[in-house]
Amino acid sequence: MQGRFTRWFEFANGRREAESSLLIAGMHCAACAGIVEATLRGLPGVLQAEVSASAHRCRVRWDSAQTQPSAWQHALRRVGYDAAADSGLGARAMREAERRGALWRLFVASFCAMQVMMLAWPSYTAEPGEISADLLQLLNWGSWLLSLPVLLFASASFFRGAHAAWRARRMGMDVPVALGILVAFVASTGATFAPGGLFGHEVYFDSLTMFVSFLLAARYLEMHLRHGAQQALERATADLPQSAWREGSNGQPEEVGIAQLQAGDTLQVPLGQLVPADGELLEGSAHVDEALLTGESTPVPKQAGDELVAGSLNLGQPLRMRVLRMGAQTRYESILALMRAAATQRPASAAVADRLAGPFLWAVLGLAAAGAAAWSVVDPTRAIGVAVAVLVVTCPCALSLATPATLVATAAGLARRGVLVQHLDGLERAARLSHVAFDKTGTLADERPRCTSAVLLKALGCAADERSALALAAGLAGRSAHPLSRAIACLNERAPFALAQVQELPGLGMQGIDAQGRTWRLGAFHWAAVAEASMTSRVVLGAQGQAIMAFEFEEGLRPGAAQAMQDLRSAGLGLSLITGDQAQRANAAAAVLGIEMVHACATPQDKLRAIQALQAAGHVVAMVGDGVNDAPVLAQADVSFAMGHGAVAARAQADMVLLRGKPADVVAALAAAKKAMRIVRQNLGWAAFYNAACIPLALGGFLPPWAAGLGMAASSLAVVLNALRAGH
Repeated sequence: MQGRFTRWFEFANGRREAESSLLIAGMHCAACAGIVEATLRGLPGVLQAEVSASAHRCRVRWDSAQTQPSAWQHALRRVGYDAAADSGLGARAMREAERRGALWRLFVASFCAMQVMMLAWPSYTAEPGEISADLLQLLNWGSWLLSLPVLLFASASFFRGAHAAWRARRMGMDVPVALGILVAFVASTGATFAPGGLFGHEVYFDSLTMFVSFLLAARYLEMHLRHGAQQALERATADLPQSAWREGSNGQPEEVGIAQLQAGDTLQVPLGQLVPADGELLEGSAHVDEALLTGESTPVPKQAGDELVAGSLNLGQPLRMRVLRMGAQTRYESILALMRAAATQRPASAAVADRLAGPFLWAVLGLAAAGAAAWSVVDPTRAIGVAVAVLVVTCPCALSLATPATLVATAAGLARRGVLVQHLDGLERAARLSHVAFDKTGTLADERPRCTSAVLLKALGCAADERSALALAAGLAGRSAHPLSRAIACLNERAPFALAQVQELPGLGMQGIDAQGRTWRLGAFHWAAVAEASMTSRVVLGAQGQAIMAFEFEEGLRPGAAQAMQDLRSAGLGLSLITGDQAQRANAAAAVLGIEMVHACATPQDKLRAIQALQAAGHVVAMVGDGVNDAPVLAQADVSFAMGHGAVAARAQADMVLLRGKPADVVAALAAAKKAMRIVRQNLGWAAFYNAACIPLALGGFLPPWAAGLGMAASSLAVVLNALRAGH
């Protein structure tokens, strides 16, 4: 089980260390990440722990001789969190439990808030004296009763978070939220059952339940998006086969589970099956599709002794291979491990936010305490009311809605245009971009090749003209699913020439026999035109060893790619092309698109280093890709875009997915992000103005708690209405 989420490291002295990737449930803010890190680092045998507050992932380096993952889970549960392996049934069960609990809490809070608002509405609209004291008392009792489920059930996550922060001696957002909920409920309860006593006669049940509903809704949305990304990643890891055909001592194959494979085993991989482990081709030749790893769909020829990588698709013929690496040691799993490591790293901006969050929250609590202390001297009967008014008016409702409400509206608008936003904070970073890096094939260039030249070389029999030669070629190409064959078949405008005994020879091409008994071949020049083996064309139509027609190919650019690059340059953004393709094709595409910075023949590690170099130079970098090999660099980039047709691992890691696969959608997403951040700044400015104006009034006793609650609701409504503009 540990092999699915743990990598092992051996040292010369025999000591073993492990690095495990975990998913954490129950986190809501950056302070939660600090609590989880502190808890894990305090355990014996844990050498290092790094937590991502946005991805809810944790990377733990540990000594297997001193601790086990079960000890971490027990320790985290004691402080109010939970952990599961970053793969498998454990993670799915934890996500389902977290989703179900969050949905129930949101339902209870929202339902009760609506009922409380109905009971509170008469007190807002009636004139003085219109409601009798006993009827008002009955309405307050009903509001109190309906607030109990909100306090005891829906708000439980806030109280657990506050308790965990208190035990860890850290300040988190849950602390003032939980304190505000508790004080408002206690003061309202006192006013309900002892009107005119220590707590006065004002109740705040409507403000309390509405506030809890808003916060739970924002957290549920964040959780839903995060779970979607985690599920997509699990689907990516499930792409590898779960069994393999291993040769026994008698040479006969037997089906075994992947976990049973060992280095040195001999495997048979049927045609059309995925290679289950990294290994070496033992005999003959093969063609494999490594698009799952590289995003490049052109089949890769392999000869005996060449390396085969797990996750590649066998296209040519049944092959035999020797296992070299399995499980977490394969190139496929190492790419996923790179991605998880990059996703767990905490950016510098998050560290700054962590340092500022504590003082801000302590200042909020200090204001409420100072107000209560001052009024306990001036007029003790008003001390609680002033404290509640300060806590209510400074509750970060408008502030907490300012950013997520705008980003949600922006995400909804982009979804209508074919851009799926998976991480809302990616929109915030997208508004600050200074550089955009692109993969080539499948991103800017179409993964399907285009035939650019069909040159008639010789006339032979019925191939006396170009149209006849194309018809002959189409007769062969139309019977193959190879990308180059499909491109040739598209050139023919007449009925394909009928050929008999058409067959496909793996690694060579197609051949068939015409009515005169001549054998026609379409494929590699050294096979189709043996007499002219010095030709350089990728595909040749030949008969009787002579070349009849030569075909040349190129990758066509995606529609709108050139215009998108021009729009990005006009916006002042730098552009890079970072691809695993050959330098000649990469430079040719870059010249057409106007991209000056090119990194060709790049491995996943090379791509990662290229992005890190740009970031070290001070750039805020976006990456656009589609292959599994792009997943680590997508995780490292400040903002990541994945093509909708791309590999599942790339889509799982991306901040945004371009469902239509159009480069122009990158331009639209960046424009929407900038508009969203303008609206966010407007919302934050309004919330800051509201707090700056109302806090002095509350401290001075001029703003009663009911007015503070009404003002908070009005402020939140204004923020939401303004945020809706971002989706249009």
